[in-house]
Amino acid sequence: MVIVISNNLFTLLIMKKSTITTWLILVLFTIAVGVISNMSLSMAAIAIIGLSSLKFIGVTFYFMELKNAHVFWKSSIIIFLLLFSIITLIIL
Repeated sequence: MVIVISNNLFTLLIMKKSTITTWLILVLFTIAVGVISNMSLSMAAIAIIGLSSLKFIGVTFYFMELKNAHVFWKSSIIIFLLLFSIITLIIL
């Protein structure tokens, strides 16, 4: 248990500032989705899908380093995200 905690702490300390900033933004988006899901808003589904889409883009382009990939892969991810979001909102 101690090894896991110290390993995670060491990993956090050697992260770049931009990585930590991106990670914190993703955590804030996750908290915002949780707060929005507990409210009774008429547009809650759209807000949740929107924030989740931003999180998806942040993870794929930053942490999976898709920003350095070929244009085909970048566009295929964006098209997949748009289709998934639109279909999900239509079903709701």
